[in-house]
Amino acid sequence: MPDSLNLGCIFSDHLGQNRKALIDLAEGQERTLTFDELDHLASGVARGLRKHNLKPGDRVGVLALNRLEYLAVFFGAMRSGLVPAPINIKLSPDMISYILEDAGCKLIFAEAEFAHLSPKTIPVVHFGKEFDDFVDFGRFDPFKPAADTVALQPYTSGSTGKPKGVLLSHSGQMWGPTTANWATPESTFLVAAPLYHKNALMVTKTAFAKGARIVLMPRFDAKTYIQAIEDYRPETISGVPAMISMLMLEKSALKDTDLTSVREVSMGSALAAPLLIRQVQETFNNPKITIQYGVTEGGPRMFGDHPDSIPRPIGSCGYPLSGGDTKLVEDPQNPIDPGGPLTGELWVRNPGVMLGYHNLPEATAAKLPGDGWFRTGDILRRDSDGFYWFLSRMDDMFNCGGENVYPAEVEAILEKHPAVAQSAVVSVPHKVKGEAPVAFVVLASENAASEDDLRRFALENGPAYAHPRMVFFIDALPLASTNKIDRKSLESKARILAAELSGNKPLN
Repeated sequence: MPDSLNLGCIFSDHLGQNRKALIDLAEGQERTLTFDELDHLASGVARGLRKHNLKPGDRVGVLALNRLEYLAVFFGAMRSGLVPAPINIKLSPDMISYILEDAGCKLIFAEAEFAHLSPKTIPVVHFGKEFDDFVDFGRFDPFKPAADTVALQPYTSGSTGKPKGVLLSHSGQMWGPTTANWATPESTFLVAAPLYHKNALMVTKTAFAKGARIVLMPRFDAKTYIQAIEDYRPETISGVPAMISMLMLEKSALKDTDLTSVREVSMGSALAAPLLIRQVQETFNNPKITIQYGVTEGGPRMFGDHPDSIPRPIGSCGYPLSGGDTKLVEDPQNPIDPGGPLTGELWVRNPGVMLGYHNLPEATAAKLPGDGWFRTGDILRRDSDGFYWFLSRMDDMFNCGGENVYPAEVEAILEKHPAVAQSAVVSVPHKVKGEAPVAFVVLASENAASEDDLRRFALENGPAYAHPRMVFFIDALPLASTNKIDRKSLESKARILAAELSGNKPLN
């Protein structure tokens, strides 16, 4: 455990050992920091913030691609008792302005490319010489947080409305990284997912807590990522399935690259198709494939390996971590059910659960029903060994003729077909059944299957009510700003296509 309960000091146990902490690949050059150098820089940021009269509790925004200065601000602000608010730079300018003003940011750190996105009313420190001048090197005694002191304030993606600021505590965010068993001082992690997202932040915090090394790419690029695997020999690569799918398309580069260092491929934030899993197994010589499940507000990670060493089935989110509680709830009005149902909304209770949403008491109350529980809004099932399996977002679920349809379940059926690389299922209006499923499919090769083939396959391998009434073939699924499938755009496209093809007649 770090010698300070301040999250900004999470790597303090590894000082004085001349250990590499970070290799930054931003701006086309390699910059390396040891833990001592990163500690020195983070304290310099903390002193600079105090010198500019910012005080504990003040918010600071970050508008940048991944780079070492990003992490220096992240850890330095928390050392000073300030609250970093990492901003999704892929959002619209209006949404970015909304987040910065909603958070009440007193200062913004930004790359030149994104500085214009900040409101003119908020001072900006540009990375480069201005940032170098801002840093005030010297000794700094970290702020001592209470149990409920806010450490950082990431924002939700805004997929179901405006983004919400998530209030996370110092002690709560220490829980997952310091208790993780999947990182050691000998580990090297390649990080290309954006630091404003829980995926990259969780990996980074855990690696630093354990004394492991991070190779940080500014953004994901498949060919550069593959080259980094050969150059830096990471044991673990991670990202959302869309990123790994893009890697698999680079067959020539993969064939010419030494991939033998990779022993684990970790994918999270979305389901991975069986074809993708097979491709990863073949390409990386049968590595451990881990499907991660996490929620920014709920830990963010709450599952891991089985305590009795029962192998985790491929596709499972894992077994509940010790130190936290999980349950599946069918009826929120009566959530206490001894033994619990095998399928339902996942509720979690652990030290990492958020304190609440920033300035949103009603939304907070809806997600925190009491006694420390957080409602994830996700439907999962539990098998006989206690492993959990993600089924769907409750917001994605729809009703077809009185039956609940979970898009992820239909997608899983379609992706068992050998011709299907990826799929996404959404609903369209239906005059008789209310809503009906339709599917967008990316084929493994051109003309590998027809619409009738896939509709028949779905009927033969799943419930009739859930089979897609129409199948649309596309070259690639659209991605939202977090690299998840952009279901909103697919729903809009599906409604237009379905209306055109049906001539406004009821679907079968």
